[in-house]
Amino acid sequence: MLTSTQVPGGLSWLDLGTPDIDAAVAFYGGVFGWEFASAGPEAGGYGFLRNAGRTVGAIGPLTEEGAGSAWTVYFRTMDADATAKAVEQAGGSVRIPPSEVFTAGRMAGFTDPTGAEFAVWEPRESDGLEAVNVPGSASWIELYTTDAAAAKDFYRTVLSWEIRDVLMGEGLVYAVAGPAGGGDRIMHSGIMQLPQANLDAGSVSEWHPYFEVEDCDATVARGQQRGATVIVPPVDTEGVGRLAMLLDPFGAPFAVVTSATA
Repeated sequence: MLTSTQVPGGLSWLDLGTPDIDAAVAFYGGVFGWEFASAGPEAGGYGFLRNAGRTVGAIGPLTEEGAGSAWTVYFRTMDADATAKAVEQAGGSVRIPPSEVFTAGRMAGFTDPTGAEFAVWEPRESDGLEAVNVPGSASWIELYTTDAAAAKDFYRTVLSWEIRDVLMGEGLVYAVAGPAGGGDRIMHSGIMQLPQANLDAGSVSEWHPYFEVEDCDATVARGQQRGATVIVPPVDTEGVGRLAMLLDPFGAPFAVVTSATA
């Protein structure tokens, strides 16, 4: 469960890039009950996803050449230009240079040294997500990476994260990350090394969100009925809850979880 948002280095925003906004809105509306609110004619189709009147993410068209449908995670920064420089110095690359988003704030898009894409948000009028950890909103984010050691070094350097390894079942090491100075109780994401079998199959580094739901199995069933592909069927994870991972009809990965403490 997210225990830090809207602090430097913490999760600030989520948005989905998709080739068909109307179809994606219909899919996620059917799965989570979200409603779509356009950001206006000048926003090029971009708009907000709302649950019970609160913004839980956003959706927009694919804008980068060759991009596939995916959720992008945004981490809060107080200086997008300084973060862009830090990314390059740490071996990452700048996909989208820091730029103004009307009067809401500034954003920039990056790729870490292992190939995972992410973004940062420098807030002005818009502070970020309005709801987390409640059904129909984000409750965790996770990085599957081809090189966990390199990824951890990178995010420590660029976003000042504190990262600790946790031994899971069957010898699996899971890294838990949080903002600087937060200690063990303040966290926002996990970092997991892709197993060799996944690497051999061509898996690449990527960030994906977890959305809190009241009933994991029922949510997965709704997703399948609307064209989702199940990657990881519902499974109980000790101390976490019941979770599953899916691909939406356009191939964007996301997970759902009914938290043990929710």
